[in-house]
Amino acid sequence: MLGWRTEDWDTVQDWVDRIHPDERDQVVHRCVELSQAGVDHEADYRALTADQRYVWVRETVHVLRNAQGGTEALVGFIFDIHERKQTEQRLLALQRELQALSYQDSLTRVANRRRFDEALEQAWAQAQATQTPLSLLVLDIDFFKQLNDCYGHQTGDQALVQVAQALAQVCDKCNDLVARYGGEEFVVLLPKVCLDIARQVAERFRRLLQEQAIPHARSPFGQQVTVSIGAGSLVPQPGQDCAGFVHAVDQLLYAAKNAGRNRVVAQAVLL
Repeated sequence: MLGWRTEDWDTVQDWVDRIHPDERDQVVHRCVELSQAGVDHEADYRALTADQRYVWVRETVHVLRNAQGGTEALVGFIFDIHERKQTEQRLLALQRELQALSYQDSLTRVANRRRFDEALEQAWAQAQATQTPLSLLVLDIDFFKQLNDCYGHQTGDQALVQVAQALAQVCDKCNDLVARYGGEEFVVLLPKVCLDIARQVAERFRRLLQEQAIPHARSPFGQQVTVSIGAGSLVPQPGQDCAGFVHAVDQLLYAAKNAGRNRVVAQAVLL
């Protein structure tokens, strides 16, 4: 199966050297430990063939004991599992891809509502445990219905994509999460970020969007797409919940819209 001649297996080191480096230490350590304990065992790993390829094998080892119960010899069998392992790896890759897609908004390619809800719960628990600030932006495209009415839904979709891309550009820290919350509404989760920084992020995004000048003939703000943003921050305390936090920041968004749109309303959240 591996193509080696009998004389190529001279010492245990030959076996060790022909295990793929990624699996070598773990396989050898486990085999030695279980063999010394007198326990039969098996291991899956990539083995080097005589023509210098690696193939997946399953090694099954039977421990022979002497009269005193100690390990006297090992009898091993190697089985070819290469095709099965490759199939398993393809299935795992497909599962990971499907899982990633289940957390992604199909239009904008940012996170979706499901991903945001899970990330918020995790960030909330972490912030509560460490007593560190947690900030949230909730934003809405101004006069989005009029944009769709004027240009059609395809142009409206393009505007959503552009807004999402601009958000991702501004919120580029590894812990930041940009998500489409629904319709023309987006959220940005900012763990370990205080209110002042959250306000700066929101204003930076709002200015970037103005610089991009996405056309909107029915907008009173220079006939271009603008956003209203609510920005809230708190240090979660026992008895508080993240749903209340989202609701409070959503109210700040409505305050921004009621104040004339194309602005940021930022405030510490009290629950």
